[in-house]
Amino acid sequence: MNVIGAVFNLNNPAHVVHWHFFQMSVSNIIVIVAMLAVFALAILLPFPGAARRQAAREGRAER
Repeated sequence: MNVIGAVFNLNNPAHVVHWHFFQMSVSNIIVIVAMLAVFALAILLPFPGAARRQAAREGRAER
């Protein structure tokens, strides 16, 4: 467990973004942006095998 502690130094104060009444740590902003990116990719990318299922519905077999 001491090996993991050597990778990240947690004895420093967090970096915080201030914007009027909005205050959030940089690490939380990075996590939120990563979640939004994964969500966008999940919406935009087609499901695996979607073309094969569509071809099967239309009656032609692609192999």
